[in-house]
Amino acid sequence: MSGNENNTLGGRVRRYAKVTGAVGGLAARVAGQRYLGLDLGKQDMPADLKAALGGLKGPLMKVAQILATIPDALPQEYLDELRQLQANAPSMGRLFVRRRMTTELGRDWKSKFGSFDEEAVAAASLGQVHRATAHDGTALAVKLQYPDMGSIVEADLKQLRFAISIYERYDKAIQASEIYKELVARMREELDYRREAAQMALYRHMLADEAGVHVPDSLPDLSTDRLLTMTWLDGGPLLDFIAEHDDVESRNQVALNMFRAWYVPFYFFGVIHGDPHLGNYTVRPDGSVNLMDFGCIRVFKPSFVKGVIDLYHALRDGDEELAVEAYRVWGFEDLDRETIDVLNHWARFVYAPLMEDRTRRIQETNSGVYGREVVEKVHGELRRLSGVRPPREFVLMDRAAIGLGSVFLHLKAEVNWYRLFHELIEGFDAETLGARQAAALELAGVPKAE
Repeated sequence: MSGNENNTLGGRVRRYAKVTGAVGGLAARVAGQRYLGLDLGKQDMPADLKAALGGLKGPLMKVAQILATIPDALPQEYLDELRQLQANAPSMGRLFVRRRMTTELGRDWKSKFGSFDEEAVAAASLGQVHRATAHDGTALAVKLQYPDMGSIVEADLKQLRFAISIYERYDKAIQASEIYKELVARMREELDYRREAAQMALYRHMLADEAGVHVPDSLPDLSTDRLLTMTWLDGGPLLDFIAEHDDVESRNQVALNMFRAWYVPFYFFGVIHGDPHLGNYTVRPDGSVNLMDFGCIRVFKPSFVKGVIDLYHALRDGDEELAVEAYRVWGFEDLDRETIDVLNHWARFVYAPLMEDRTRRIQETNSGVYGREVVEKVHGELRRLSGVRPPREFVLMDRAAIGLGSVFLHLKAEVNWYRLFHELIEGFDAETLGARQAAALELAGVPKAE
């Protein structure tokens, strides 16, 4: 990726001009209200923030969606507004596609495919996807990045820092500095399609023995930093599958496959797919799952994975010292007893389905939003206690847990989560995981944990 394409001054200036008016106006209003001692107007504030973020149709919109799924990162009134943001942006036309493909693969780019549909089949914040075939007839998916995305990402990330500062003045429960650092790192990584191809290869390796999970294969000769060509996987949206299957057995099968697709990599290799968004996977008629987007993954040190298991045992056995050690290993700092009690309240909710050796739904309350009541209580307590700074390693792990919980809630799955979990952690050894992880990362060409 060239420096001019990746991060141009002109691109940043154009982006700043677009975002500053919306978010800057919001900041001025907040400052004025605080200066005058007026009520912040909770019902209006989130709509303004949504307008500031949602009108961008770029990476910042995606970050807003990420923030909207992280427990406690935003209060409920923010979630209600940000949940309305849509990931699909208008696709770019044929002329754009031809120019971009020529830039990436040369003037003879079309001859390198058996066929290529210049109309996009999907469009999102960073690029769009086209259907194609190889010369041998293999169906392909071609992901083409929009131009000047490096500049757009850098401008959006600076604006995100500003938006977070507004939020932190509004609500002291969560200190978001580490969340911001994590999102910066992951967003920059998502621009690198060669890295995504390596992460795709990593997932093919980690899930090779999982018959219920399918991972595409990339084609290096038809890929660049900003173009990723992979095999096409047929499947349909999860919500369509749910609408077509009333029987709990079919839904349970999807839940089982989703559980293993996310947690076999984590507990066996220390890797998590950080984006369980509905657009990042499809479901086949037999209930097996296609994973399709590998731009947002997180590699953890073995000690972090051990901390996740240790906290489970601490909550199960009432071992306060082990819980404190788990939080320390994760990166929480300067926790007092009251804050630990609040964190434990959240953790007990997340781990609850894993504590009982019985078949149950993921959430046994009447709430239609996974964890809403617990989130509200935890958030209120953290605000009372002057807040907490979640470590950056915690962000995508927590997001994946809640994102998957929401999927299982949609499925109305009735599963013995305890047994699924214990199958994965039985005989866990951090050194063994470390060796397995190092070998897998080297094989795929993925960098080690930060």
